[in-house]
Amino acid sequence: MKIKSAAFEVSAPDLRSCPKWALPEFAFIGRSNVGKSSLINLLTERRDLAKVSDTPGKTKLINFFLINGAWSLVDLPGYGYASVGKQRRAEFNEAVADFLANRRNLRCVFVLIDIRLPPQAIDLEFLRWLEGCQVPYALIFTKADKQSATRNQASIAAFRATVSLWRADFPDSLVSSSTTRAGRTDILTYVAGVLAKSNRTVG
Repeated sequence: MKIKSAAFEVSAPDLRSCPKWALPEFAFIGRSNVGKSSLINLLTERRDLAKVSDTPGKTKLINFFLINGAWSLVDLPGYGYASVGKQRRAEFNEAVADFLANRRNLRCVFVLIDIRLPPQAIDLEFLRWLEGCQVPYALIFTKADKQSATRNQASIAAFRATVSLWRADFPDSLVSSSTTRAGRTDILTYVAGVLAKSNRTVG
């Protein structure tokens, strides 16, 4: 898949404010500072499409980007950030949960995992919640350039082992690096596959 156009469409504070369109949507979410904005900019090849910050919780709204005029990339607030008060944080989490559980044209949620870390409880809890809502998702292990390929394989194996305690099969997974551009083609190919399958289902 080639991305010929990528443009910011709108920011929404809740599900009710989201665009009233039927475009297939692909949401990106992860723990704070997992590299989500950098990955979105890599995929679209737009340096400043998503705002990159060292401050946790920079994304506070549900942000929609129109890709090729045909589908939408949705940038969701990260979970686990502490840059706002508890009440506001609960509101953000509630809005995201409502979106993920009830957005009808959501085709896939890409859950970003920092490949350098051992399995984190917050990531695992989020995955189990997604499964409880029957939301389709895939994993993207980020920051693959920060350690050796051997350590990356070990990290994924550890995550797989943990997930296997409560899930029979391992979710689809990809590996990326915004620095080396690794994974860009694989992720876009995955999106194209989901779109093709969706079109066949609709047809």
